[in-house]
Amino acid sequence: MTIKIKNRERTAIIQSLNAGVVPRIGLQHIQVGRADEIEAILSDISKIKDDSATVRFIIGRYGSGKSFFLNLSRIVALEQKLVVTQADITLDRRLHASGGQARQLYSELMHNMSTKAKPDGGAMVSIVEKWISDLDFTLREEGKDHAEITKSIYHQLKPLQELVSGYDFAIVIAKYYEGYFFQNEILQSSAIRWLSGEYTTKTEAHKDLGVRSIISDSTIYDYLKLWGSFVRMAGYHGILVNIDEMGVLSHRLNNSQARNSNYEMVLRILNDCLQGNVKNIGFMFAGIDEFLSDRRRGLMSYEALARRLAENEFAQKGRKDFSGPVIHLDNLTPEDTYVLLYNIRNVYASGDSTKYLIPDEGITEFMTYCAKTLGSEFYMTPGDVIKKYVGFLSVIEQNPETSWQELLNISPEGLKKESNEEKPLVQMSDDELVSIKF
Repeated sequence: MTIKIKNRERTAIIQSLNAGVVPRIGLQHIQVGRADEIEAILSDISKIKDDSATVRFIIGRYGSGKSFFLNLSRIVALEQKLVVTQADITLDRRLHASGGQARQLYSELMHNMSTKAKPDGGAMVSIVEKWISDLDFTLREEGKDHAEITKSIYHQLKPLQELVSGYDFAIVIAKYYEGYFFQNEILQSSAIRWLSGEYTTKTEAHKDLGVRSIISDSTIYDYLKLWGSFVRMAGYHGILVNIDEMGVLSHRLNNSQARNSNYEMVLRILNDCLQGNVKNIGFMFAGIDEFLSDRRRGLMSYEALARRLAENEFAQKGRKDFSGPVIHLDNLTPEDTYVLLYNIRNVYASGDSTKYLIPDEGITEFMTYCAKTLGSEFYMTPGDVIKKYVGFLSVIEQNPETSWQELLNISPEGLKKESNEEKPLVQMSDDELVSIKF
């Protein structure tokens, strides 16, 4: 069945792939393979919904599809009614720091908070308002006035007050309700600013909100756990925290003490999630192979993490084991690569097969061309192949007088200039395409 692709999705996909980044929308139009890995993430989501916690390390080389996989997991989680937030690690945004870098990471996560209704981020305010408005409606139906409702808010948030930093969190939510009830936008804005980790001094926060603490470098993990509990109270199943570019910690953070402090935070999160100390929250950390395996700078250099993240010696020779926290992204098969290029061609045509820029033969010839120019790197870095392919299709689209054979150095008779004996890497019928699971 032909599915028409919206203009907005088509533009976002093509522009993103052309720039070498992962599109935020329309991933379902190009997704291929990774069925077992997605099944593992679905299992994790079920655990989060069932009051548990999970942690995953998505490991692969540059261009292997780590960011794509994180975004795909994000879409799956949103469909399962989870709140999802994500951010990239940089030298200015880290898990642990003493100069505000950890708080900067937390602020970025808060700004990128998403729900199914607001998939592009900025959902934190709507989550808070959803909880407040639902409670306000229920209590007013019971005939309670403003004072009783305010008192009820503190009672409803009592479970949060039992967690670290939960008392001030509850106060700020109550302050937001006060601003909501009296239409005090300044008070509401101050509450959101505090929840976003944007206060830098306790004095200012106390003056604006009456709280005696602020979200700091040392408490960001505690507040992420609080959000896991709060979004559950707001009607969601939990929260998924996606953190990409973890390789910055291992190979760009040169201070070994700072690096180890960040690994200690990773260990704390790992222990809490695996031992059942937290609930309704999941973490996904994505990084290059060296981030995990480097014995001098990577996670394996930290003995406690090395033990917990060691590979299952029996999961080799094609055998997979997703019971542990590490997911290695394998190379795409030739068949998966063909389907991926097939899907991108379909995006260019907006789902209309009569507008394909190249025939099926053009896809197989392009794969042969890439195999010759990229050699063994061809299937290891799908990101490079996709970028090259998008450039290839873009030239054909913008230069109708140019044939795809000319760009691939193929003679008008359909024979390669270098050799007329070579066969395409992959030949697949439409029936075979449909049978591939992706």
